[in-house]
Amino acid sequence: MTGCGPAEAFAARLDAVEARLARHAEVDPPPGLTDPDPPTGERWDAGQVWAHLAEFVPYWMAQAGDLIRAHDRDPLPFGRTKADPERIAAIERDRHRAVPALWERTRLAILDLRDWLLRIAEPQWGAQGLHRTLGVMSTERIVEEFLVGHLEQHADQLDGLGPGAGPTGGAS
Repeated sequence: MTGCGPAEAFAARLDAVEARLARHAEVDPPPGLTDPDPPTGERWDAGQVWAHLAEFVPYWMAQAGDLIRAHDRDPLPFGRTKADPERIAAIERDRHRAVPALWERTRLAILDLRDWLLRIAEPQWGAQGLHRTLGVMSTERIVEEFLVGHLEQHADQLDGLGPGAGPTGGAS
């Protein structure tokens, strides 16, 4: 692909968030809890943030991939909510794992995501899915909400926990 379509724009943002997360992975996890998630009030420690980072990219790539493969059909149901038992179990299971191990899983998932984004054909960006709470969403909006934008939100959370805290976001 050439030019600056959605894939290239997302890839540039992915490069930036990957660098931010790499810096966080080089230091001990800071103490404390994230700011409350606006809809739920949920607050996470750094281990929960890292556990979620390591699990959500492959999940949402698979969900979006299914929609892309069926892009000429009506919107297909997809996704999960914050209350999904498998999501909660994965975060709880991995929250005490060493950050370097969780970062390695996240880093590899980001590499896969970058490659996948750059292979999405122009018409596939308009493929649609039906999320149970967010309604009809295009591939582009799914990548924003659940992949690249989601990585940025969790990097913001880690920024907010560390020295010289920057903006923070809620758990999702």
